[in-house]
Amino acid sequence: MLDTNISKLSNSKFKSLKNKIQTNSAVVVVLGLGYVGLPTAKHYVDKGFSVVGLDISEDKVSQLKSGKSYIQDVSALELEGMLEKGFYPTTDVEILNEADIVVICVPTPIDHLKNPDLSYVENAGKMISRSSNGDLLVILESTTYPGTTERFIAKPLEEKKLIVGEDVFIAYSPERIDPGNQHFSLVNTPKVIGGMTSKCTDLAAEFIGETAHRVSDIKVAELSKVFENTFRWINIALVNEVAELAHSLDIDIWEVLDAADSKPYGFMRFNPGIGVGGHCIPVDPYYLTYIMKENGKTTRMINLAGEINDQRINHTVMRILEWFNEKRLVLSDSKVAVLGAAYKKNIGDLRESPVLNLVETLEKYTEEIVVIDPYVESSLSVALGNQQTTYTSKVDYQAFSEYDLVIIATPHDCIDYQRVLLNSNLIFDTQNIFMAEVYAESSKVRKL
Repeated sequence: MLDTNISKLSNSKFKSLKNKIQTNSAVVVVLGLGYVGLPTAKHYVDKGFSVVGLDISEDKVSQLKSGKSYIQDVSALELEGMLEKGFYPTTDVEILNEADIVVICVPTPIDHLKNPDLSYVENAGKMISRSSNGDLLVILESTTYPGTTERFIAKPLEEKKLIVGEDVFIAYSPERIDPGNQHFSLVNTPKVIGGMTSKCTDLAAEFIGETAHRVSDIKVAELSKVFENTFRWINIALVNEVAELAHSLDIDIWEVLDAADSKPYGFMRFNPGIGVGGHCIPVDPYYLTYIMKENGKTTRMINLAGEINDQRINHTVMRILEWFNEKRLVLSDSKVAVLGAAYKKNIGDLRESPVLNLVETLEKYTEEIVVIDPYVESSLSVALGNQQTTYTSKVDYQAFSEYDLVIIATPHDCIDYQRVLLNSNLIFDTQNIFMAEVYAESSKVRKL
């Protein structure tokens, strides 16, 4: 009789949460209001939920309360609409007591040894366990290796004698947010979802909605995310290596890629560059490397890809030095402009941007550098310690004539590259901005 009552009680908790999701009456707390958390909060506000944004940063919360968005994918106008609909940003962890659903969107970086730093996830798990006595759905979205959700989210709750799948419901659904992407968002991007029990998966899928892609196990969901980005990491390394091979054979790698890309099946294009940036691709493979090492396995291909991608900065600088030697110029006596600082075009995101590493390396060879990026305000730029390096968001085309070398590092669409070409003395094009005819006809343009 007792077991029957417990079963009825657990079913009532499941049904209660499911009803709150279906009627949009659930209180949703988004934990972490960064590049993933704030768009996620907006998504669920738009779906009609009561959403609280919880972050440890008083500055972020203050900005949000005053209507200022620091995330490009959420405009000030959209934030104003969120606030009008009841979105409430706060640093008060006590708000977790009122939560029906907690969506964890905290950072999962790597340290200087490229080992996973899961301190943010661990702290999130502790905060939730201190606040919750059950009747809660917790979804971790932060990228991580298999086993993380069970260890850092489920275990603290289980230590309170809460039963996963009966008292609390825990799932993993990796974030799929691509900053600046105008075609895919949370509205139309499939979301992988794996729960610790079938009921956990059911509740999380109900909450996510029609974009939910269910998998059989929570570890499948965790591994799928790190695999997605490791796949890209390895293929970027491959094209970077082939680019160096093509250069040694005096073959245009960009023409090679265009030719290969003409095949309508069996080929996926990746472009070479000065390095790999962003919040996922340069980080996630090391999560997979770490967990495999913990299980006595060696990730040989991932390790090799890391070596290839990491040396692209030095390769780029060496190419510039070779070109200057051909022209009997001295880089140390030159003024250099670096056009673009973000890790990819049309956004102001500097996270793990290889451009910053390029600038830091260039500082060893020349003393006067300016970094120009219309998407990055000077107040947000990362100082690299050299007072001769300056940052500006203003693109002054006439001023390009004052520099001995212009390096096109991030190919923002808002730049008029014909004006850059017209006014510059020398251009090192790392992004294949200019057509092949320009390279053939102009001695002042060289591609990576």
